[in-house]
Amino acid sequence: MSETPENRLAALGINLPVPAVPVANYVSWVRSGNLITVSGQLPLRDGKLVATGKLGGSVDEETGALAARFCMINLIAQIKAAVGDLGKVTKVVRLGGFIACEPSFTKHAAVMNGASDLAVEVFGDAGRHARSTVGVPSLPLDAAVEVEGLFEII
Repeated sequence: MSETPENRLAALGINLPVPAVPVANYVSWVRSGNLITVSGQLPLRDGKLVATGKLGGSVDEETGALAARFCMINLIAQIKAAVGDLGKVTKVVRLGGFIACEPSFTKHAAVMNGASDLAVEVFGDAGRHARSTVGVPSLPLDAAVEVEGLFEII
């Protein structure tokens, strides 16, 4: 079996969801040349948030990392909707993570690894990316994590 992103997803037991639609005045993704920016994705699984609340409060680090992983699954679903074939992704250029957390929480990077690790699992070396991760006081719908992405495509 060929090593494609779709095959890697299948091997991981991941079925991409129908991409979420915007709930305000923005679009899910924008293409400019060979780059696609995907709007921030929440950790939705079957239409429900995987984690609500704040890291360092009601949400532990493992649950936060799982939430970041589901954000990445939703980013990949948006890319698939945009280009049809995940093999067209030549580089995950950048991920931006927003972690809803208590002021004393400092393990943002470990939480964001949930998204970063999946990017590499699915896209191989093309999944290695630059990233920013910041703590914020709140996110839409009380989500614990939100992740946005920039992808290079052919």
